[in-house]
Amino acid sequence: MTTISKPIPGTYPEYFETYIKLVPEGNIFEELTASYIETMELLTSLDLETLHFRYAPGKWNILEVMQHVMDSERIFTYRALCIARGEQNPLPGFDENMYAQNSQASQRNIDDMMREFSLLRACSIELFKSLTPEQLQLTGIANNKTVSVNALAFILLGHEIHHRLIIEQRYLNA
Repeated sequence: MTTISKPIPGTYPEYFETYIKLVPEGNIFEELTASYIETMELLTSLDLETLHFRYAPGKWNILEVMQHVMDSERIFTYRALCIARGEQNPLPGFDENMYAQNSQASQRNIDDMMREFSLLRACSIELFKSLTPEQLQLTGIANNKTVSVNALAFILLGHEIHHRLIIEQRYLNA
């Protein structure tokens, strides 16, 4: 099985350093699975009122945060796939607030969302497992910035961890 080494600075936009630093040392595939389980256990333990709580006006509720995590994971894996397959065209960015506004996440059932997240994470893991060491080192342009395929695996995981920590700190301790 392919291992994925932590990306070196310069192979991803500097603003993603916050996420990459959150990824524990160890096997990225094990960490992707462990983190998914932690997020799932946390969110399925919450009641409906808490899932709809906003810690400040204009902030997303927990369902919207989770939908954002899933939307972002899809985008990060799409970017990884494109770059690994040799795409030379720049890949677009996305407006996370517009995506959240149009997601209808507040109307969703948490069990359905967690089932979707489970399938999504399994697909993400399998995609990264299928890539060769050479493909993992490839870089491309996404959102007008250079990013490597291996960095996208760490960004994806760090992004989830970041948002889980925000949920714990700002939503559950408010």
